Amino acid sequence: MKKIVFALALALTTGSIFAQDEAAKDSIPDGWKRGGNLLITFNQSAFNNEWTGGGIGNIAANILVNYDFNYKKGGFIWDNKIIADYGVNKNDGQDDFIKNNDRLEFNSLAGKQMSNNWYYSFYFNMRTQMDRGFVYDSNGTELGTNSHFFSPVYFQAGPGLLWKKSDNFHVNISPAAAKLIIVHKEFAGAFGTEPGDTERFELGAAVRGYYKVNLMKNISMENILALYSNYLEDPQNVDIDYTMNLAMQVNKYISANLTFQAIYDDNVQRNGFQIREAFGLGFNYAF
Repeated sequence: MKKIVFALALALTTGSIFAQDEAAKDSIPDGWKRGGNLLITFNQSAFNNEWTGGGIGNIAANILVNYDFNYKKGGFIWDNKIIADYGVNKNDGQDDFIKNNDRLEFNSLAGKQMSNNWYYSFYFNMRTQMDRGFVYDSNGTELGTNSHFFSPVYFQAGPGLLWKKSDNFHVNISPAAAKLIIVHKEFAGAFGTEPGDTERFELGAAVRGYYKVNLMKNISMENILALYSNYLEDPQNVDIDYTMNLAMQVNKYISANLTFQAIYDDNVQRNGFQIREAFGLGFNYAF
């Protein structure tokens, strides 16, 4: 319960601080609205033999694609988002690059307006990865694979109610959301599936929120929160997935990006949150 309160408080506090800034953006024009960003970042460090401060030279690179294509006609809306995020790094002494970031996600949300900012809705979410995942020992020696492309893949879908203030601020509530986890037979029994099984089905309630705000000129913050409770097993253990993307635009083509993600899923990890943080400065292209 403390984890749920923490996640909701974080999202609602962020929204309440900046809600006034969005008041002038309530109206959403009809037709298609498309836009996205391509961000490529590089990091490098090196030390000569006389350097006494310690450290290991390394090279790292990351590519992030974040693209939205939304449609509105009268009281009907259809919002779609694609996120593809992949990164590698290589330390001095290593033969190969090692994956340090891998995410492929698609979100689709359709709604029919019933009154003011409220809509009848149906949502679909797909989340997976693009490359193999490896297990390493404490010395960095590869022990084998634990995942690969489309394994695992998570699907969620269900009807619900949508509250939408604007393209940058909305919350969807689904009291009957289906969730399906699929893994390759090589990883049967992992990622929440039962030993020997390659699929896991859940039925529960889902809450998904999105909030994007301009903190100041050329600095924007995107917040994505997803909560899920499985009616069929331990409904009190709510899955939490929170992502914050902070984009700082230096000029037309140069920007810095900070990503923070916290995941709690007791089917996979029972010892607390999984935390991911990445920062990069590099080339940015808006399209």
